[in-house]
Amino acid sequence: MKKYKILGIVVFLVLSVVGDVLAQARINSDNFTIQFPNFNSGAGIPSSSNYLLDSTLGQGAPGLFSSAGYRVKSGFQYIHSIIPFSFSVSDIQIAFGTLTPDTPSTDTSTLTVSAGGASGYSVTAAENNPLKTFTGGNTIADTTCDGADCDESTATVWSSASIYGFGYNMSGDDVPAGFTDGTYYKQFSDLSLAETPETVMSSVNVGSARSSTIKYKVNVSDVQPGGTYQNIITFVAVPGY
Repeated sequence: MKKYKILGIVVFLVLSVVGDVLAQARINSDNFTIQFPNFNSGAGIPSSSNYLLDSTLGQGAPGLFSSAGYRVKSGFQYIHSIIPFSFSVSDIQIAFGTLTPDTPSTDTSTLTVSAGGASGYSVTAAENNPLKTFTGGNTIADTTCDGADCDESTATVWSSASIYGFGYNMSGDDVPAGFTDGTYYKQFSDLSLAETPETVMSSVNVGSARSSTIKYKVNVSDVQPGGTYQNIITFVAVPGY
């Protein structure tokens, strides 16, 4: 009997953060230098058992200013984020084990994002290539779903055990609308074909511990050559400011 073993989908995580821009002039004379020429009537972090309030009173021109080449975040409220940006993947190696022809196999990871920036965040995903044997001689193609109509940008129903390939489904917070339910799947964008990574989570809102589940699925036919197959899925999480 042929054996198919998926050793793993290794996940790479990339965080891209836009740095702060400070726009405070320095005042100099022969006797002194004022680094931040601003005097406030009140500031601090009042607190109680129910809240923390970061406040600045009387500050000149606080706010977010932007143009085609820059963003200026002016004001002490921008010194630190209320919700620091973070991204995690619960399982960075997915192992399907030995596959049985015409019997789909699935596994899952949890993606968790916290983002305190004013423009939310986005997470994209892509594969380095379809599932391949170590030598690259055999490939499990990406699924095209039941109607041969899903690809890296469109999710459709994949429920038939006689439709083969590799794909993924998303559920939970901030996932693309195309994943109507647990039967809808997409292909991963294929970097070896220069396809653009697709968004798997995104929001324009501030949020803490936003969580989604990505379900990987693989199915092979009885003519699929036996072997050990693998590929790499890269997630890129980007905060917005």
